[in-house]
Amino acid sequence: MTDVRQMSAVPQMADIVFALRGDGLPDTYAFDLWRAVAQALPWLEHEDYAGILPLRTASDGGSALLPQRARLVLRVPVSRLPQAQRLAGQVLDVGGHALAVGAGRERPLQPHPTLHAHLVAGAEPEEAFLAGVAAELREMGVSCKWICGKRMTVAGEHPIGGYSLVLHDLKPQDSLRIQFAGLGAQRRYGCGIFVPYKAIPSLD
Repeated sequence: MTDVRQMSAVPQMADIVFALRGDGLPDTYAFDLWRAVAQALPWLEHEDYAGILPLRTASDGGSALLPQRARLVLRVPVSRLPQAQRLAGQVLDVGGHALAVGAGRERPLQPHPTLHAHLVAGAEPEEAFLAGVAAELREMGVSCKWICGKRMTVAGEHPIGGYSLVLHDLKPQDSLRIQFAGLGAQRRYGCGIFVPYKAIPSLD
């Protein structure tokens, strides 16, 4: 887990959702995607809490296929939303694959009692990972229950290991804290970013 950051320094965050068109990406797209977006929006590199949510893709023999209604979702400080809109209309070169970015729609974050992160970066084994989660939540003043999923890896030039994680029984203010700050490191590559979950899923 990362060093705990003071909540007073965490800006109010929001999502901006862009339509996305492209044939596909390499399975290791996370690093190239961040570079392409940060090249278009250079200020992203200076926003500690900004990140790109994992794309919804289908794997096909080393490639990540994009559905017709693919979306690129950035989590950024609310104050940066007007600047983030400038990504609309650009064509990103992501590891040699062209991605056309459509119009952006701003989506405020709302409190939900159950949140899910695809992967929170952290130590192995699971016991060490959960000890880090508990410590970070305690420093944030967040009280909740959790369900840890399977060990996963963000593949690429510097593989990132962690676990999927569900937090539940969150109070409204704590839900927003978690969505604003996230947990763990590597937000830019989609790690530690929490989204609402209406029901606790099977994490087999």
